[in-house]
Amino acid sequence: MAQEERRWAGKWALVTGASAGIGRALAEQLAAGGANLVLTARRRDRLEELASQLGACHAIKTEVFAGDLAQPGAPEEIRAFTQTKNLEIELLINNAGFGSYGALHKSDLARQLEMIQVNCAAVVHLTRLYLPEMVARGHGDILIVASVAAFQAVPYISTYAATKAFDLLFAEGIAEEVRRYGVHVCALCPGSTTTEFREVAGQPEHTFRGAETAGKVARVGLRALAEGKSSVISGLKNKLSVEGQRLAPRSLVTRVAAGMFDPGK
Repeated sequence: MAQEERRWAGKWALVTGASAGIGRALAEQLAAGGANLVLTARRRDRLEELASQLGACHAIKTEVFAGDLAQPGAPEEIRAFTQTKNLEIELLINNAGFGSYGALHKSDLARQLEMIQVNCAAVVHLTRLYLPEMVARGHGDILIVASVAAFQAVPYISTYAATKAFDLLFAEGIAEEVRRYGVHVCALCPGSTTTEFREVAGQPEHTFRGAETAGKVARVGLRALAEGKSSVISGLKNKLSVEGQRLAPRSLVTRVAAGMFDPGK
């Protein structure tokens, strides 16, 4: 890990969605850099296994909280847990999230609303809970995992793309609000990544070409946050794709995306 990414050594980082994928990779890299970890996700067994492994390998402190951010009260429960443990959270990573593939009119409504709760409401809630103390002490960092889907409408994952657009704009906005207080906020925008995301979303394999590893994406995000960037796109191909979209009419970009994601393909 680069020297600037050791900024969290000996400090506490809270990672949501830490049991798999990008969240797990972020936890592993933070542990390698000497950060103590609060790991939260739904699956306690995975969290405890990861906490034990990272604690043994890197001589760090770990805490585990099993909770479901689809439940509106979960952020308050997480906050209460860290307060009870007297933990000062220096780094908050809002990573938990999921997608759902298919035409909206055929989708499960409850699943769509849960996605908005996890991907948007919980992000705002947790950020609002931990941000004031960061501002008060004059230092702290927040990483919000968005997506390259945030830069355009994406038919057949329309709700997911919209939630990630929310995350991106939310992160960039508050980054400017709190920069003067010594607090840094960054949106990490990965493209296709080798995680459980595709299987959970029910998304076909052809929509995940050229996937990056979760470890690569995690490194990009932590480095950008340490450098004070308000957003970062992981991968040159993804950066070029986003820049190319800016030059084309949005209606055309959406039509092309529809062709790529069409369930009938």
